[in-house]
Amino acid sequence: MKDIRELTNEEWEVFLRNGKHPRFRRKQVEQWLWEKGVSSFEEMRNVPAALIEGLQNEFVIKKTVLEDTQEAVDGTIKAVFRFHDDKIAEGVYIPSSNRVTACVSSQTGCSLNCAFCATGRLHKNRNLTAGEIYDQVYRIKKMAEEKGNGLTNIVYMGMGEPLLNYDNVLESINRVTGKPGLEMSPSRITLSTAGIVPGIKRLADDEVRFNLAISLHSAKDKTRDTLMPINKKYNLKELSDAIKYFYKKTGERITFEYLMLNNVNDSVEEAESLADYCKAFPVKINLIEYNPVPEFDFLPSTAERLKRFETHLLNKNMIVNIRRSRGKEIAAACGQLANRHTKK
Repeated sequence: MKDIRELTNEEWEVFLRNGKHPRFRRKQVEQWLWEKGVSSFEEMRNVPAALIEGLQNEFVIKKTVLEDTQEAVDGTIKAVFRFHDDKIAEGVYIPSSNRVTACVSSQTGCSLNCAFCATGRLHKNRNLTAGEIYDQVYRIKKMAEEKGNGLTNIVYMGMGEPLLNYDNVLESINRVTGKPGLEMSPSRITLSTAGIVPGIKRLADDEVRFNLAISLHSAKDKTRDTLMPINKKYNLKELSDAIKYFYKKTGERITFEYLMLNNVNDSVEEAESLADYCKAFPVKINLIEYNPVPEFDFLPSTAERLKRFETHLLNKNMIVNIRRSRGKEIAAACGQLANRHTKK
């Protein structure tokens, strides 16, 4: 049976009409689904028994199970979620001094095969539904509340490429920001892409109000080709054109995520290429400390190389932030914990 959270407006109309239920009952049901995160129809206490029976006969709520958590000394919690078909994905609770961020996945693996990313080793993947993405947000929100905090930010930076699951990702954001839903501000949400050019242009045409980040990792095609095979399909020139289009349509500054890999993409020459690349549009740059993956040969940049890279960009009047690694002792690199839970 179909997950009720995937019903279209037309399917809702048919169900309500056939069961002779008033239209306002849909809002009641959706409040239970998207505001209170129930996992069964029986929990919908103000819904009539006849409607509950009708829902049970035609639909299901596909459950998302929180299978495992690991907490780091810095308070970061890595979570493994298992879905109805036994597929898994990761989510992360990330606390800091002034915010609590949920990092969520959009797919159960990833087909992009970035050279440094453990998620690519999962290979087999499918798109997560809007409900499954929402479930991750809701569960991490509950983690925050149990610790006396509120969820302030959401980043779509977990497993998978969000723009290869465009409709479900956008619907999940609508549910997180909307009513019935969690009513979070779109300005608190960031979607990160590896550079899917048609998806970036589609975001621009849809005039989205959330933040866009791009995993760049090099502004030299030769380097980026070796790190991110997607660059061979959408090279840096095409990506630049898409970013300019996005900025023209939305007026929003994008963010570059730049993973600092020792002796790979952290030279002064790479910094100069990055500065030149950023002349075409306003941008913020996050230099990210790499979480090593045992199966790969990459290492994080040394403190000296990181500082030199940062200084070069600052001298070019770039906006630069350094993002330190979180949860090093709990397999914090994306995909590591999920790999441990994958059933052979």
